[in-house]
Amino acid sequence: MEDKKAEFLKIYANVPDNLREDIIVIVDDKTYTWNTAYFEIKNNTELGKKILKALAITKIL
Repeated sequence: MEDKKAEFLKIYANVPDNLREDIIVIVDDKTYTWNTAYFEIKNNTELGKKILKALAITKIL
């Protein structure tokens, strides 16, 4: 999971600021933007782990 986290952080760093409010994933019927995903993943929350899994399944990571 740490490798997926590192991959996400690398991708996030290259996302233009004006796109960071765009929705990138839906988890448990809720939408999450780049910024929200970053916060959750960076802080190692349970939601962050779910977001990483969803991003991996959808081949974003």
